[in-house]
Amino acid sequence: QVQLVESGGGLVQAGGSLLLSCAASGRTTDNLAMGWFRQAPGKEREFVAATIWSGGVTSYADSVKGRFTFSRDNAKNTVYLQMNGLKPEDTSVYYCAARYSVGYYPTTTKDLYRYWGQGTQVTVSS
Repeated sequence: QVQLVESGGGLVQAGGSLLLSCAASGRTTDNLAMGWFRQAPGKEREFVAATIWSGGVTSYADSVKGRFTFSRDNAKNTVYLQMNGLKPEDTSVYYCAARYSVGYYPTTTKDLYRYWGQGTQVTVSS
């Protein structure tokens, strides 16, 4: 089992920045592929960013490309999502997700992730 705890959400004005963190505990290994997803009220949970187990390859949704940066520190079992240039449409609950995988392509499909955090609210005011 893997437990994930997100932090760093909050209220920010448009154009501002936030840094989300996700700490993993339990059966953490270097084989964990990680992802960030978000869900706005009344909408499906959507892909934001994902990285492979080593962090060497990362994929982003088109809507956040160039503004968000996904990084990981395997020594700390923690991943981060640096969000810059925030827009009101980025307002959502952001979830961290994990799956065991040694593949070399980031997993962008939410149904393939086995472990999820509780989510952290990000609100961007206009």
